[in-house]
Amino acid sequence: MIRILLALCLSSQAVLTAVADDWPQWRGTNRDGISGERGLLQEWSEDGPPIRWTARDIGSGYSTPSIADGRVFVQTNDEEQEFALALDEKTGEELWLTPIGTVGRNRGPQYPGTRSTPTVDGDRIYCLASGGELVCLEAATGNRIWDVSFKEDFEGVDGAWAYSESVLVDGNAVICTPGGSTASLAALNKMNGEMIWTSQASDAGSAEYASVMVVDALPTKIYVQFLRKGLVGVAADSGEFLWLYGNTIDPGANILTPIVEGKRIYTAGSRTGGSVIELGDDAEATPEELYFDRALGASIGGAVLIDDYLYGTSRSAMFCAEFSTGEIKWTERALGAASICYADGRLYVRSHDGAEVALAEPSPEGYREMGRFEQTDRSETRAWPHPVVANGALYIRDEGVLHCYDVRLRTATRAASPRAGD
Repeated sequence: MIRILLALCLSSQAVLTAVADDWPQWRGTNRDGISGERGLLQEWSEDGPPIRWTARDIGSGYSTPSIADGRVFVQTNDEEQEFALALDEKTGEELWLTPIGTVGRNRGPQYPGTRSTPTVDGDRIYCLASGGELVCLEAATGNRIWDVSFKEDFEGVDGAWAYSESVLVDGNAVICTPGGSTASLAALNKMNGEMIWTSQASDAGSAEYASVMVVDALPTKIYVQFLRKGLVGVAADSGEFLWLYGNTIDPGANILTPIVEGKRIYTAGSRTGGSVIELGDDAEATPEELYFDRALGASIGGAVLIDDYLYGTSRSAMFCAEFSTGEIKWTERALGAASICYADGRLYVRSHDGAEVALAEPSPEGYREMGRFEQTDRSETRAWPHPVVANGALYIRDEGVLHCYDVRLRTATRAASPRAGD
């Protein structure tokens, strides 16, 4: 049984009026790495933000947490078994623990473990084990409602490091990526798991490590996903394969979840580079490549689009580029390879190889760091789980541990360091 130990940090300081925002799925509400939070610290002291609580001995894995309705959900594994774990958002206490499937086999360098982020939709959550088992659970209890197997039910073909996507719930459907020629993508009824459609993108290859995004700026809504042979577009109503774009294929792994802005899509590979493509009103037409640059190779750490500027991390540095033109504004070592998210005018940057977590002001003028600290309980494993900001808290997940930091702006802090315009 996974054991939770808690370290609680309480404060009597008054918290300023703020706008809270859940983080119910991979990369937040809109799957873009952006939180709607307001009223957060704009700079950090040398010690960093205070710890609200720490959950220890939660097991292994690379899953990023999701937060909704007072609960924190994360996937974890203990040897060959994967679990969904629910914690109390205020205290970090364990609420329930449910087996969801098996650890998928790694082919090549060994990084076994659960990777997907639970997707919360109302009173249900949807979890994908790296072995290919997709389960729907009651959010309050963890009780299983339905399950399917990508490999057994869809003849799915996974990548060298097993299944990693975080499934999309869109309306009444769960959109997922079994991979292979039988069901490159699939839409399932979210209530019972029954198949709605499958998409046969025969030339697209196996599932990789990105997650599905919606493009709804066209007359016909489509889904886009990064498979082994490239980025594909499929019709949302039928799964019909529309097009494939292959210029950003990474020879190792296609990981970046695409960034969608209207009809434009940013896609990238860490070893190849990044590009923005533009779709026409005809959903079946091949997208037009607006630009490609090897320096724009974001990947496992993600990227965010803020005010027409793209902020991302490559294998060794952070960059800023103008989204509309591709013009690189700056590159900076910062924390090296890292994962990022955005909330309340700040970028949260989490190192993959070290213990550092940084706060930075997004600006095309240059990298402007507003504080950094070193995470405690840092394991020897690469820190691939992304930072998450929800309801005044910053979540940092590592091997066996989940830290919850209080990043709310308080009265005392505001008086000492007023924000611009106050």
